[in-house]
Amino acid sequence: MSIVRSKAPLRISFAGGGTDVPPYPQERGGAVLSVTINKYAYASLLPTADEAITVQSLDYDIVAKYHTAADLAYNGELDLVKAVIRRLVGTPSRVPGGMEYPSPVPGTPPRALGEVGGTVEKRGLRLFLHSDAPPGSGLGSSSTLVVALVGLFRHWLRQPLTDYEIAELAYQIERADLGIKGGMQDQYAATFGGVNFIEFFDKAVIVNPLRVSAERLNELEYNLLLCYTGRTRLSANIVARQTESFIEKKEEVVRALDAQKEMAIQMKNALLQGHLDDFGHLLDQAWQAKKHMDPAITTPQIDEMYETARREGAIGGKILGAGGGGYLLLYCPFDRKHLVAAALERLGGQVVEFGIEPRGLQTWEP
Repeated sequence: MSIVRSKAPLRISFAGGGTDVPPYPQERGGAVLSVTINKYAYASLLPTADEAITVQSLDYDIVAKYHTAADLAYNGELDLVKAVIRRLVGTPSRVPGGMEYPSPVPGTPPRALGEVGGTVEKRGLRLFLHSDAPPGSGLGSSSTLVVALVGLFRHWLRQPLTDYEIAELAYQIERADLGIKGGMQDQYAATFGGVNFIEFFDKAVIVNPLRVSAERLNELEYNLLLCYTGRTRLSANIVARQTESFIEKKEEVVRALDAQKEMAIQMKNALLQGHLDDFGHLLDQAWQAKKHMDPAITTPQIDEMYETARREGAIGGKILGAGGGGYLLLYCPFDRKHLVAAALERLGGQVVEFGIEPRGLQTWEP
């Protein structure tokens, strides 16, 4: 097999974020409304003749080589990549003629890296990774990269994983293997793609694709504005505090999370019924509720940008992801959108063009 490539789309979450973070879904059931956009995390895999796994990350300007299991120890450098390799390929050990890896399928023998049909084609591999958005941007870029990598290895190793299994595996890699605090919505959005109302329960996640007409999606896309604030943030810190507050049953946080779930339901209904101005107003209500989940969700800069956008005519909006920075999403009347954009750029924001992406994870061979 030659080169294998994958890409998974980043997402915009309209409402419900936080209700996908345990233990909220186990105790009260969570719901998120989101859509994927034409910004992606990319991964390419090339079998090589040497005996190493080489990872080149364009985003971090890093090239790393791994020869032994010790090389794949988590140390803060490319840990997401290492965790996927350890789960799906295994940790390398020297064998005559190349590298051998435990099979990702329980009950089957180890295989030589690149082994297909009993013959070893190559001894090592090279991974090349990049994303259209930086980590901490609020578009789910870290989780989306994990999904792209899981899809890449599924294709290369010919593993019969369903979309639900890919999303769950990506979640386990990030949250269980690496202990990174966060929710479940990003992995499912990136895997399935499109406009989804995703429900989170104690023992199950249900992805409900929404049947929204092309005309309505065009109108939604036309009225949405995406602006990069110029700052990223470490979402795990915000999520950890929010989770602790929920476990302690702090009334303000519990009410805010319940409101997020209710807003997700109402926004889903408004979208399906074509009431897009109502959708915009609900986006504002969701943002007002979100700010009560943790003090670090907003900043003076974000407040200034949002209030300026509202004065220029935006109906509603929110910071994407956990908050604290990243991308600001706004819903604007068509004849005010350009004025909102100009005002945000005067404040140092960067308006980013985007479109709705109906497809989820894709893998292929060029």
